[in-house]
Parts: sequence; C-alpha cells; structure tokens
Amino acid sequence: MNNNETIFALSSGNGKSGVAVIRVSGDDLYNLFLKITNRKSADARHAYFANFRDDTGDLIDQIIAIYFSAPHSFTGSDIIEIHCHGAPAVIEKIFEYLRDMGGRMATAGEFSRRAFYNNKMDLADIDGLAALLDAQTDVQRKSALASMLGGDSAIYNTWRNQMIEISAYAAAMLDYADDELPTNIGKTIREKTKKLYDEINIAISRYTAVRAIRGGFNVTLIGKTNVGKSSLFNAILGANRAIVSDTPGTTRDVVSATIDIDGYMVNLSDTAGIRRATNTIEKIGIERTKSEIENADIIINVQSAKNKIKKPLHPAKNEIYVVNKSDIGTHEHIRGIIYTSTKTGNGIKKLITAIGKKISHIANGAESSVAVNARTRTLLNDAADELKNALDAGTENYDIFSEHTRRAADAIGKILGTITASEVLDATFSQLCLGK
Repeated sequence: MNNNETIFALSSGNGKSGVAVIRVSGDDLYNLFLKITNRKSADARHAYFANFRDDTGDLIDQIIAIYFSAPHSFTGSDIIEIHCHGAPAVIEKIFEYLRDMGGRMATAGEFSRRAFYNNKMDLADIDGLAALLDAQTDVQRKSALASMLGGDSAIYNTWRNQMIEISAYAAAMLDYADDELPTNIGKTIREKTKKLYDEINIAISRYTAVRAIRGGFNVTLIGKTNVGKSSLFNAILGANRAIVSDTPGTTRDVVSATIDIDGYMVNLSDTAGIRRATNTIEKIGIERTKSEIENADIIINVQSAKNKIKKPLHPAKNEIYVVNKSDIGTHEHIRGIIYTSTKTGNGIKKLITAIGKKISHIANGAESSVAVNARTRTLLNDAADELKNALDAGTENYDIFSEHTRRAADAIGKILGTITASEVLDATFSQLCLGK
C-alpha cells in the first residue's frame, strides 16, 4: 500500500445532513488547499471560509476548510478537512473534484493505518479508536477513550520492556561471572517473571467483563411457558417488543433489544418457555433458549405467582430470581426473590436496579486493567504460556529462560504492532470505517 498517495473519504455519517466533513490525506497538500480555498497563502490549523469552485469556475459549495501540516495531524502526513453541506450531490461533486486532482477513495481504516505507520498510534490505540466509534453508552465511551489515548499501550509497553530486560539478564548469566552481575540476579528475574505472569493472567481473567462493557451485557429472561417473560421483557424496555398472550409457548424464537442501564449497554433477550414441546418450531426455540443461557452474563429466572414458588437453594452469582404476576398471588414473600407485576408496575424498578447492581459488580472486574479483546486475548495467552515455560525451565537453563521471555515480549509486541504480521494489521484496521 502506497502511503504517499492522496486519499479522501467522508468522515462524517452517510445520508442527508446539515454539515458533512470530508477528510483528505497525502504528501504536500498545501497547494491543493490553496486551490480549494482560492487563496494565495494560508496558515495551518486555521479555518477558512471559501467558495469552492471546480476547474471551470462553477460553484460547488460554500465550505469551511482547514489545513493540517505534517507531522501535526491525525495521520502524521498533510490533511485537509472540508466542511461542506451534507447533501449527497455536494459530497459526490467534491469527490469528483478530488479524483480529478489525482486522489482516490480511501479504504476502510486507511487513515488510521497511516497514523500507525507514522508512529502517531499503535495497534492498542487503534483498538480503542474502533471501540470508541462503536460506543453507544457513556461507560463504553470512557473505556474506549482510555484505550485510544494510550492507557493500554502504557501497560503493554511496561510489560514488554520488563520482559526484554529479564531476557537480557538471563542471557548474560551464561556469559558473565557471578561477581559481574547484580546480586541474586537469578532469584530477581524469576520473581519478576512470576509477577508478570500473574498480572497478565489477571488481565485475561477480566476479558469477559471488558467484552461485556464494549459489546453489551447479555441479560436473558428464562422460565417455563406462560410465566409472563414477554410482559416482563416489555416492561423493562418500556415498549411493546414481544408478543404477549395467555397461550403457552407463544414465544417461539429469541426476541432481543438493547437498553441502557446506568450507562451500560444491555442486550436484553426474551426466550421461549422451557417445557416438553412437540411442535418442531417450538423445539427450535427452546434450543435457542439454551444457547442464550450459555452466552448470558446475567440470567433472570422468572416464575409465576399463579404456581407454587420454588425458593432458590443455591442461587448462582449471575442469576436474579423473579416472581411475576404478584398482583394475583397470595404467597408469602421469600427473601432473595424480586416480586413483580407487569399489570400494576410493582417491582419493575426494583428489578432494573438489581440488574444494574449485577452489571456494576461484573464491570468492576474490568477496572484498572487493559481492555482485552479477542485479538489481544490470544496474544496475552501466548505471552503467559511463554512466561510459564520460562519459569518451568529451572534454575540451570537460563538460555531457555531467556528465549521464552523473549518470545513473551514478542507476543506483547504484536499487540502494540512493534512486531507485525500483515494479517494482524488487516484484521485490526478493517474494524474502522472510511475516513478513519
């Protein structure tokens, strides 16, 4: 890929809008900026109002344009930002003009790829940027922003530098006499390696919590047929999304919706009631219910006040027990169960609060740690395995110890992009949209 080409893309959203932002990146774009703005000179990082005309002199649009000179730009190369009206015809006409000037449409993530090659961002920062662009709640925004601004990179760099230092000392122990090395160096590097191993495993263990923050917490309603799961689903959402009927087995498939609870994104699912089914379609629905249970972060186990209430003997950490239709029941309330009525609204706020508390407890496991995604989780596992191999090498095999800690450092280097493979880069940048 040629990083010197002039590329362009719409950086704002597609469709009709009051203002659209078109971003152009390339080498030596100053003269192009003067041509676009019809000026004899211009300052970097200064907004200019201009009548944007094509080569025949016809007016394309009235714009505001800004020139960012290298290396003081997002990509590290020259960038022009064109703020125009968001009409599709205007945007396409500007694209046509830029093509005539020798530019081409950018591929997905190409602007960020240039930022990476120009050392403006590393791959951990890019992962954070991708998460930020997908953020739908305030907690997602905060988590992604911390990663994008280098929070994860700082931790990874610290780990990698320590691994390189340990590997160097282990190798030196083969070539230098004991009196030429720091005192108790063997014990020291083993203790440091064990500490790194523990820290990385803690980060890996928080993968589920980070995944839930970034992608949403999966909350699933389960229970027998006709206990009011669909009514409860609608009540939590505050909207009628699921079909409600007195007929058992009405819900034949998983019905899902997204809701914001205390700043966290929640993927709420209403599932088919579990019973012995003879209908093929209902059987499929029940199988899908089982799949939802396996993937759930939190399970809302729903019973009906019409039936005999079963007290949870050993409630799981991720389960909330609910007795619905409490307006018609006469049972004595059991501690640890939330009683709700979708008819009167009683208990719904209490249930939502309980969901929020469960989510907050899970989310606390993601704090003060790197935001582990599927890509980085694999590489962290590789690093942890190599550190374990080093520790298992024994006190007489420091050449093997050195090699394993070096490989662990390489795995962390791949997370940052300091050691790269083309498929790693392609997978990382393809997460991003055009104009990023």
